[in-house]
Amino acid sequence: MPHNQEQDIEHIRHSLAHLLAAAVQELWPDAKPTIGPAIENGFYYDFEFAKPISDADLPKIEKKMRSLLPSWNKFTAKQIGKGEALAVYKNNPFKKELVEEIAQKGEEITFYTSGDFTDLCRGGHAENPAKEVKPDAFHLTHLAGAYWRGDEKNPMLTRIYGLAFATKKELDEHLQMMEEAKKRDHRKLGADLDLFTFSDLVGKGLPLLTPKGTVIRKELEKFIYETETQWGYQHVTTPPLAKVELYEKSGHYPYYKDTMYPVMQVDEDKLILRPMTCPHHFMLYKSKPHSYRELPMRIAELAQQFRYEKSGELTGLMRVRLFCLADAHIIISPDQAKDEIKNVLNLIDYVNGVFGLKKGVDYRYHLSLGDRKDSKKYYKDDDAWNKAETVLRSVLTEAKAPFFEAEGEAAFYGPKIDVQMKKVNGQEETAFTVQYDFVMPKRFELTYVDEKGKEQQPIVVHRSSIGALERTMAFLIERYAGAFPVWLAPVQIAILPISDKLNDYVREIAKSLSGTRVWVDDRNESIGKKIREAEQQKIPYMLIIGEKEKTAGAVSVRQRGEKDLGSMPLAEFIEKITNEIEKRTI
Repeated sequence: MPHNQEQDIEHIRHSLAHLLAAAVQELWPDAKPTIGPAIENGFYYDFEFAKPISDADLPKIEKKMRSLLPSWNKFTAKQIGKGEALAVYKNNPFKKELVEEIAQKGEEITFYTSGDFTDLCRGGHAENPAKEVKPDAFHLTHLAGAYWRGDEKNPMLTRIYGLAFATKKELDEHLQMMEEAKKRDHRKLGADLDLFTFSDLVGKGLPLLTPKGTVIRKELEKFIYETETQWGYQHVTTPPLAKVELYEKSGHYPYYKDTMYPVMQVDEDKLILRPMTCPHHFMLYKSKPHSYRELPMRIAELAQQFRYEKSGELTGLMRVRLFCLADAHIIISPDQAKDEIKNVLNLIDYVNGVFGLKKGVDYRYHLSLGDRKDSKKYYKDDDAWNKAETVLRSVLTEAKAPFFEAEGEAAFYGPKIDVQMKKVNGQEETAFTVQYDFVMPKRFELTYVDEKGKEQQPIVVHRSSIGALERTMAFLIERYAGAFPVWLAPVQIAILPISDKLNDYVREIAKSLSGTRVWVDDRNESIGKKIREAEQQKIPYMLIIGEKEKTAGAVSVRQRGEKDLGSMPLAEFIEKITNEIEKRTI
């Protein structure tokens, strides 16, 4: 979408946030409006209601919005003084707080009016909402609780969400996508397929994987360990906690202490659960001297890490408080940086390809740059920043990789490439990152001896090939709608005998398939019911066993999705499924 169209739809969405507030004020005059921005695909507005409202009220609000829309033919701006603005909002502490904040910054206080509704706002609206907003191209979707200013110490407000597009067709397509996303929600499928659960007694954000969920997790671990080893990585094991001093030395502690768990006093040491693995790997590297001949040194680990996520941000497996990251730190000489980062991106493309993900369609890259003016957040070394950002940009450009740039989103120790994964609801989520680090080698005094026998300082590339295994599981559950490829499926084959007289033959088949994950359904149920339940559990293959199959030493093969492959010798089926598992075919 060209920039002007993007701006137009954002202005429409912002205007609809105002229209929503106007409708709510007419229906509930004592409701206190707070803030209401345009967001991706729509808008929201937060209110404090005297009495709770529910989703059942949304059609009434929507109807009122449409009745007001024809009179909204323009937005008129007016600048007023702080005193007058505070008088307008004498009964609204939320707006008063905003007015005080704007005045303290020395900014202009502006009110915008459309129809009979006036609101505190900085601007950015449709010129003529009555003409530009299509009455059938917006829809209120749901309510949610939201703390004022996102702080859980503040009052809880009611947030009303809406969708808005340029046309009804775009809205309908998005609603259809949302319906599909609901069916594929990993939290629902995780429960339906018995993959994971949570317990209040264990704690929020701490998932418990069932035997079936653990199969998927172990297959992912096995896949990434085998792959990284083949790509020249050396796997290590380091402890999931360390002295606070380690993170003070790395510089992480002042930046990340709000997302770290409380310090534990153990004997004379102050220990903390680790939120990242890099300092551990640096200490491994420092445990002995290194030559330039050893570089690149690729140190990898499937590492448990701990981050304090606010309870309101926890989402199934997508956002948790304990996760296992396929982490790695690559120690390189500066002249190896470009080739090594290319190698990392190739590895990411390979891993995603095994999952059936396409670059530019299912994921893209986000080049996060530093802000030279922000010396408080970013390490001050303009030359190093320029060189690092040039390397990352050139790698992405030469690889013809789809990417976009954003200033001020880098790590404090260097720029990074975020891999943005597209979820089934169309939204993007950062899956993992590739970071160029010129700061940690200085802080940890990392060195190698070059070909002239002199000590040199290396560069470090932080990267993940598959991200956090929990988040990757969530992505894959939703992508496959729970119908995993054979190599990842918790149960790969269901053997379904027509009668219990065939149980001896069924046991022979199960024994022959001992290298696979088999479920024998020998219950006294109809074959139709057995097939339906195996389909519901999304098992890739069903072997229907009757007298005819027993006599022929064969199996009747049914593939998930009601695809009948007919009868085949058992040995042929074993060869077929073994090949699919070994090649990790989709």
